[in-house]
Amino acid sequence: TALVKRLPIFAFFSLRPSPLLLLVIDVCIKLRFLTSPLLRHSTGACGYGTSAISFNGGHLAAAVPSLYKDGAGCGACFQMRCMNKTLCTKEGTIVMATDLNKNNRTDFVVSSRAFMAMGNKGMSKDILTLGIVDVEYKRVPCDYKNKNLAVRVEESSQKPHYLAIKFLYQGGQTEIVGVDVAQVGSSNWNFMSRNHGAVWDTSRVPAGALQFRLVVTAGYDGKWYWAKNVLPADWKVGLTYDSGVQITDIAQEGCSSCDDGSWK
Repeated sequence: TALVKRLPIFAFFSLRPSPLLLLVIDVCIKLRFLTSPLLRHSTGACGYGTSAISFNGGHLAAAVPSLYKDGAGCGACFQMRCMNKTLCTKEGTIVMATDLNKNNRTDFVVSSRAFMAMGNKGMSKDILTLGIVDVEYKRVPCDYKNKNLAVRVEESSQKPHYLAIKFLYQGGQTEIVGVDVAQVGSSNWNFMSRNHGAVWDTSRVPAGALQFRLVVTAGYDGKWYWAKNVLPADWKVGLTYDSGVQITDIAQEGCSSCDDGSWK
């Protein structure tokens, strides 16, 4: 049987949008409250900015620190449904974590679009009017179909002295916990640090075209992903580059009783 706990959750209208540490993914089903007030900023703690509006059909969420995980939880996908069977569907909807929720009364603050998507046909506005509802949620894999993991060069980058990047369209049910960068063809890797959210940076920028290797959670351990030719030698700030790889792993829950968190 799935591990079940009780506590609260929230939802929003406006979108705002190292040393190696291996994290265990939480796939257990939980019960919380969910509401639909406002997200507080336009950028979001994950650093996705206004581009977050286009993610996951606008079904977005701000997650509490235990799910945000100092930014490692950015981009994670969760299936959630409200527990009012009159108003809400059995399937619910899938939301993507794009921000940090500092409200300790709730696990999530979700977008109004995601909030209404939990409702039965014709009930969307009724559930939105409630503003706060009991919900059940669980971590699920993110699926971007035929899209690869992408690397966006942040505007704060200053070639050749400083490089800041963020990862977009991270698939699977894992977390990126380490990033290295090297010149294409070189084995001289430099580690990058998590600046905030999904943004990683380094002041030791290799010359030429760049490759990346990532450590992601997988099973109860870490796994390397190698993106062999990502940034061209003339990389430019503000542009997004295809990594040529996609993450598909599904990390296991630490307690075996939670491994199969299926809806009942």
